[in-house]
Amino acid sequence: MKLHAGSRLEKVLKAGHFAVTVEVGPPRGPDPEVMRKKANLLRGVADAYNVTDNQTAVVRLSSIVGAKLLLDEGLEPVMQMTCRDRNRIAIQSDLLGASALGIRNCLCLSGDHQKSSAAGKLKGHPGSKNVYDVDSIQLIAILKGLRDEALQEGGDAIKPATPFFIGAAWTPLSPPEKYRVLRLAKKIEAGADFIQTQAVYDVPRFAEAVAAARSEGLTDRAAILPGVIVPKSAGMLKYMSENVAGVQVPEELIRRMASASDPKAEGVKLAAELIGALKDIPGIAGVHVQGIEWEEILPEVIGKAGLLPRPTI
Repeated sequence: MKLHAGSRLEKVLKAGHFAVTVEVGPPRGPDPEVMRKKANLLRGVADAYNVTDNQTAVVRLSSIVGAKLLLDEGLEPVMQMTCRDRNRIAIQSDLLGASALGIRNCLCLSGDHQKSSAAGKLKGHPGSKNVYDVDSIQLIAILKGLRDEALQEGGDAIKPATPFFIGAAWTPLSPPEKYRVLRLAKKIEAGADFIQTQAVYDVPRFAEAVAAARSEGLTDRAAILPGVIVPKSAGMLKYMSENVAGVQVPEELIRRMASASDPKAEGVKLAAELIGALKDIPGIAGVHVQGIEWEEILPEVIGKAGLLPRPTI
């Protein structure tokens, strides 16, 4: 089978291994040592490392620079690219630059609305103007054109092509749920090679969505990696269930965390259990684990899930 990008993540998936990706949040300032410390902390626990692109619309070190810092430390990054902040000219310029730096994985996202930046403790930039010149499906198609046809979105040729392994997001439990498999199909048709999902806590409902995607042949065309966010408390689970689109947390999990004598330890145990349950779903190719400013716990979670050491490719 032809490899598009030569990325480790692509090779792991095409070899049939259960893949592991983790999220690495860039700092809100310019200190490169933050990314280097996280790289040392997480070295060897995953096949690829997502670098977020101003998540929750809060200004952070750019995903391209963060990805290059990880690359310099010997870790394979998944650069995230949102449609919120750039028009198609800037997007393609950044993609060419990322390719020139040796970045081989890109996750295409719409991006959190700028008003979401005011939802937390930070002031953010809720009055900023969004762009959304293209949507996430069009962004996927742009990457595919740059890779497979060596053509920019407007039709101008480039040389050489950009060998990206293309990722997309999926929120199968976000209403209206009946359209989520259709939207997934559109992303895969546009060129997505791998899919990372919103955090999953309701495994039976998620399994139903995956079964629907599998019946359409979608799990054979793209690798599905469900998301798992390690919870710290019952309040965190309740907040996500009520405020984060596509996250549905069963009440019994919230009660379980609320009654735990050590909620963080219980969260680690719960996350490892979720990974095990998700691994058993037919059509699942890996898992995307997130600590949300708690990256130091990820080696323990992934180890408890029996996913260490990672395969040598």
